[in-house]
Amino acid sequence: MSLSSGSSEHVLAAEGLKVVYETSFGVVDAASDVTFQVKKGEFFGLAGESGCGKSTVAYSLVKEVPPPGRIVGGKIYINGRDVVPLSEDEMRKIRWKEISVIPQAAMNALNPVYTVGDQIAEAILAHEEMSKDDALARAEELLDLVGVGRQRVRSYPHELSGGQRQRVMIAMALALNPPIVIADEPTTALDVVVQAQILNLFKELRSKFNMSLIFITHDLTTMFELVDRIAVMYAGKIVEIGPTDKIVDDPLHPYTELLVRAVPRIGVGEKGRFEYIPGSPPNLLEPPPGCRFHPRCPKRFEPCDKEEPRMVEVERGRFVACHLIAGRTS
Repeated sequence: MSLSSGSSEHVLAAEGLKVVYETSFGVVDAASDVTFQVKKGEFFGLAGESGCGKSTVAYSLVKEVPPPGRIVGGKIYINGRDVVPLSEDEMRKIRWKEISVIPQAAMNALNPVYTVGDQIAEAILAHEEMSKDDALARAEELLDLVGVGRQRVRSYPHELSGGQRQRVMIAMALALNPPIVIADEPTTALDVVVQAQILNLFKELRSKFNMSLIFITHDLTTMFELVDRIAVMYAGKIVEIGPTDKIVDDPLHPYTELLVRAVPRIGVGEKGRFEYIPGSPPNLLEPPPGCRFHPRCPKRFEPCDKEEPRMVEVERGRFVACHLIAGRTS
């Protein structure tokens, strides 16, 4: 899978990214040989079951993998610059200004003893030289932008609903107008009405700022509505990348096919019957040999349990790592 790290159209790229967690039980191979690119203004999705490595990749991109995790291989390009070798002081200048993160669980991400305005202003003042009053004025503008309202600048997190707190986290991520935003499960724990409002907010922000978004979720129904391309992860590896419509209408990897079929859709399938993927993801302390999905794959055959499939480009912009596809394209 080729990577044009120096291409001006790619604001972010990962190449051969490898992340491990060194535990008392052994080394967890959490992300292995992860490679993808994100273009300017593109909405890119990372999909897969819980525990497949999506959040590990997200926090690797800003070099904030929680201990005992660490990046042990690969490159991460932000605006053409490999940030893996950078020191923590150097990374602090990049976070928020060039790339920011909307974390999971907005309910708990905000500090309960500070107003939301003070928390947004703190992020601004850490990178910009301005007065506290100017930073709070910027916080008011951001709260208006995300639909919370500037009057909430002096509110504490407990005074806001879950949806409002999620919008505050989005405002904080946009505080310094970064060209890249990572949204890690931003609609988790929100009801479907509020989920729809958050997705519409992302669409509005895209039209205003032409920002790039990396949207991470296990909920494919929300992803299908928002992103241009999807990378499907399984057991720490990317198994398929392609345009959203191709992933939905013609999934190529057996895991992708099962994921798509497991999405509930009105009028599809037998009445009262839900599709699901039998089994569970492997223990990444001892990942299975060959294709990591082969123990659960209904289409496995002889090489699957012995040889790791290589990523092949089956058509422009469409990549799959599967022996079935590799044999068809060789």
